[in-house]
Amino acid sequence: MCGTAAAEGEPQAAIELYVDTTTRQIFAEPGPGRQRLGRFVQASDTPAPAVVTTAQPAVSTQQVAVAPPSAVSTSKGKAWYEKLSIRGYVQMRYNQEIGGGAKDLRSPGDRFIGREQGFGVRRARVVISGDVSDRMSIYLQPDLASTPSGSTTTHFAQLRDAYADLWLDADKEWRVRAGQSKIPFGWEDLQSSQNRIALDRADALNSAVRDERDLGLFLYWSPKEIKERFAYLQKSGLKGSGDYGMFGVGVYNGQGANRPDRNDQLHTVVHFSYPFKFANGQYLEVGADAYSGRYKVSTASVSVDGRTFTPTVDAPLAGSTDRRVAAHVVYYPQPFGFQAEWTVGKGPELDIAQRRVRTRSLRGGYAQVMYKFDTAHGGFIPYAKWQTYRGGAKFDTNAPRMSVDELEAGVEWQPSSAVELAVAFANMRRTDVGAAPYRKIDGKLLRMQLQVNY
Repeated sequence: MCGTAAAEGEPQAAIELYVDTTTRQIFAEPGPGRQRLGRFVQASDTPAPAVVTTAQPAVSTQQVAVAPPSAVSTSKGKAWYEKLSIRGYVQMRYNQEIGGGAKDLRSPGDRFIGREQGFGVRRARVVISGDVSDRMSIYLQPDLASTPSGSTTTHFAQLRDAYADLWLDADKEWRVRAGQSKIPFGWEDLQSSQNRIALDRADALNSAVRDERDLGLFLYWSPKEIKERFAYLQKSGLKGSGDYGMFGVGVYNGQGANRPDRNDQLHTVVHFSYPFKFANGQYLEVGADAYSGRYKVSTASVSVDGRTFTPTVDAPLAGSTDRRVAAHVVYYPQPFGFQAEWTVGKGPELDIAQRRVRTRSLRGGYAQVMYKFDTAHGGFIPYAKWQTYRGGAKFDTNAPRMSVDELEAGVEWQPSSAVELAVAFANMRRTDVGAAPYRKIDGKLLRMQLQVNY
């Protein structure tokens, strides 16, 4: 707006102001796409607005009072799709056998262990997530490096997570999670593979829920202070497991991720985990979980000790009893750390003598020590992990008994937030549950993993 200032003592002139709804510029005359702000008067001590016009020569830009900032704000509410974020990671692995026995090893945690293996992409994840409204968040994660059972090729896309969090209160302490997500059983199973120090999860806990996920409904509660602690343990690099509630309860199908329910009976789960914070800043997390349901095992003809038979199953329509309890303790590496979990329960297991799959006891767990320190060349976390398990492998055909004793020691190096390199030595003694006669195999491996984060 152009013109000269009004002379002292002259009556103040009024002016109409309009705002362009697209560009948010202010004008002194109406026009297409412009909305009236109101009638204003000259004020010599009021700063001028940003005004664009072609014909108001009598009004000074130094003497126009403008509307309050809230009325002419240039900020616009974001559309829901503008609130989403995209991130992910890729893990490439290589296992080198030390001695001939290791070539016959099989591990459910790493399909690149065994004969005729080279480099492999263990995970290739993309995460799309965000708060699409004040009361709802979404989380979608496919894995582009899956391998279907029996396939001779790799790198298939498969859904890992697809759920919505529905917040029940303004402080976001209570929420309902609906969809396919991680089942809140076991601390290490909830911890993302992107954050885990050891290369694989322990079999004792990981044998509870296939792919750690299932389809269901869950109620989580985390008081504000506890939410902040869970968030810090992840963002600080201390390898937290995330916020699955200080308390959680839920129901789910029970057959595992990407698989429908097979017996019209849902599993139930209860979860509790509490992160203590000491006066010196040290964090200690303790908790316990339990689940119960019935699991339907897949059976097929099998040959063991010269006998060929197809196992019968107790309660074939309802499925086998499947229930466990577990406890965990995590002393976060500041710089020394320790974590351990243990589980006991009952589940389906092949009884070769009786030629049937029946409910039997199971037990197992792990203990891990680690030390975190930073240098000019990046962060290092050396660690050592011991694990054991005795129980059925319910995901595998006929649910054969799995026996695992394993010791792994290694170091993770993170030169930047985008790159991690882990090197480990593993001494394994485990049952090959993939095929009869279910032999126990000893082997030693040199294991390496390169992870890129984006």
